[in-house]
Amino acid sequence: MEEKPIDWRGSSLRDIKDEKIFTEDARREAGHQLGHVQVGLEPDHWKPFNDVGAGTKEIIIDLDDGWFRVMYVAKFPEAVYVLHCFKKKTNTTSEQDKSIAAGRYKAIIKERDRK
Repeated sequence: MEEKPIDWRGSSLRDIKDEKIFTEDARREAGHQLGHVQVGLEPDHWKPFNDVGAGTKEIIIDLDDGWFRVMYVAKFPEAVYVLHCFKKKTNTTSEQDKSIAAGRYKAIIKERDRK
């Protein structure tokens, strides 16, 4: 199966590489799960996050050193768009994190409409 490229949006790549946000284990697991997504498979632990945008999903990484999330959309044929990568501090996703991901999703839709 063809592997889709990853299109990192906004600060998502910088955030996932930032050791203050993502631990080494969390980063390794995120990469493993995104590899599944690139070849058309589902991540091991995920949930839909349609209030950010239709088709948005959230990879759930719960480790001893924190709860980490990767929001992405893979429904488009050209790429897997990683919208937002963050460390969760509570059981609910903050409005700020939802807003960041939603803004990046809207930008993708605008770009695709222009093509």
